[in-house]
Amino acid sequence: RSPSYMQIEASARERIRNLLGLTADWHILFLGGGASMQFHQLALNFLLPGRQAGYLLTGTWAKKAHSEALRIGNGRVVASSADASFNYIPDPAYWALDSKDAYVHFTSNNTIYGTQFQYTPSVSCPLVCDASSDFLSRPIEHERYGLIYAGAQKNIGPAGVTVVLVRNDFLEKRNPSLPTMLDYGTHAAKCFNTPPVFAVYIVEKVLRWLEDAGGIPGIQAMNRRKADLLYSAIDNSEFYRGTAETKSRSLMNVTFRLAKEELEATFIDQAAEHGMVALKGHRSVGGMRASIYNACSLESVEALVDFMKDFEQRNG
Repeated sequence: RSPSYMQIEASARERIRNLLGLTADWHILFLGGGASMQFHQLALNFLLPGRQAGYLLTGTWAKKAHSEALRIGNGRVVASSADASFNYIPDPAYWALDSKDAYVHFTSNNTIYGTQFQYTPSVSCPLVCDASSDFLSRPIEHERYGLIYAGAQKNIGPAGVTVVLVRNDFLEKRNPSLPTMLDYGTHAAKCFNTPPVFAVYIVEKVLRWLEDAGGIPGIQAMNRRKADLLYSAIDNSEFYRGTAETKSRSLMNVTFRLAKEELEATFIDQAAEHGMVALKGHRSVGGMRASIYNACSLESVEALVDFMKDFEQRNG
C-alpha cells in the first residue's frame, strides 16, 4: 500500500471509470479470490435473512453462483436453459421475475457453451452480473446495474485480481454484520489489506492498451469482426456446425463440432502443430472452442479460418 502502488491503483480505477463512463456513485474495487469468491460474497452481503434473490441459469458458472446463494438463503431460479444443455439464452418472456428479489444475478457470457446475453436484462430490482469473460469487450449500461464483478484473467489481466463495480445506493443495502474482509463496504472505504499488486499493475497496462485500441467502441468493433469471420466459416460449411443457438452466440467463445466427430482429436492435434492451441472444448461438452478474447488478434482468427478450410479440404 505504498504511495507508488496507490498511484497505479488510482490510475487503473480512473481508466475503468472513463472506459465505461461510470459516474461518481460507483465504487471500483480490486479484490482477491476470483469470481468464485464473489458467488458467496455477493449473497453474504445482499441476500439478507427473509429476503430472496433471482438467478438466471445459463451455464456451469451461473449454476455455481446459484449454489453459493443457496448456502445463504433463498436463491430462486428465474429461468434456465439446462433443458437444452445450455445452448441458448432463455427468452425473457418466460422469466419468473419477482419485484421482491433483493437482486437478479446473471452471467453475461457462458464460456463453456458459447452463449452470451446480447442485451441487458430488464428487471425491477438491482441487477448483478458476473462479467468475468466479456468485461471491457463491449459497452455496459451501468445505470441498470447494482453490482458487476469480473475475474481479470480473460480480458483485462492475469489471474489473482477480481474487479468489482458496486453502485453506492446498492452498497448501502448490504448486511451490516459481516466479517470485515467479506464486507464490500470495507474495501469501498479504503485499501484495507495488502492488494494483489502485480496483477493490478498489469491490469493498468492493459487498460492503457484498450485506450489505444479505441476504447470500448474500438475493441467491440474488432471483437465483432473476429466473431463474424469465424461464424461465417462455420455457417458456410457442411463440415463444421456451431453448437450455440444462433441468436445467443458469444463474441468471446465460439463453440463448434465437426460433422465427423471422430476427426475432432485429429483437428485439435493438427491445429496445435500450426501453432493454434487450446482449441479443445471443455471436458463437459467436448468438441472445439475458440476463445477470441480482447487480446486475440484478427490475424489469429484469420489463421484459424484458413486452417479450418484446409482441414475440410483434406478430410471432408
